[in-house]
Amino acid sequence: MEKSEPKSPAAPRARLELPFGLRQKSRLRATLDSGEEVAILLPRGEVLRGGDLLAASDGRVIEVVARAERLLHVACDSPQALARAAYHLGNRHVAVQVGDGFLRLAADHVLEQMLHGLGARLRPIEAPFEPEAGAYGGAHSHGDGHGHHGHADHGARIHEYGSPAAEDHRHPHPHRSGE
Repeated sequence: MEKSEPKSPAAPRARLELPFGLRQKSRLRATLDSGEEVAILLPRGEVLRGGDLLAASDGRVIEVVARAERLLHVACDSPQALARAAYHLGNRHVAVQVGDGFLRLAADHVLEQMLHGLGARLRPIEAPFEPEAGAYGGAHSHGDGHGHHGHADHGARIHEYGSPAAEDHRHPHPHRSGE
């Protein structure tokens, strides 16, 4: 299955719900909401985002859903204090979701203590995690809560798990749709 932007948006026929840690893997076995196992092959460095659409080799469209996970919601009393918190998290190469007046990161007790020391207000939450792609990631981030619906063609392939195509790792660069 290839990740692509359909010429005319087709309604997804299946859903693939994954936490962020799995949405950034280039090789992944996963289970659709139907219970069907699939193999996902992404170019290295590509990340699946909630709302992305995947086009299966059999023509089905599968929607990627960002699974809710344990996060720290970080707020501060001033924009400067929030920028300071973001700076210290970035200095530690922590994946951070940036929102309007808040930051979110995976729950971590060491980072929680550091942020408390900086005067941040923290609240544990369960929510989908969509961290920034990074300055050189090339992908756009949607930390504003808006989903992306097949905005980018990542060249992903998804096959039924166990099919010959799913096991064929001789092609290091998956073909993009339309090639």
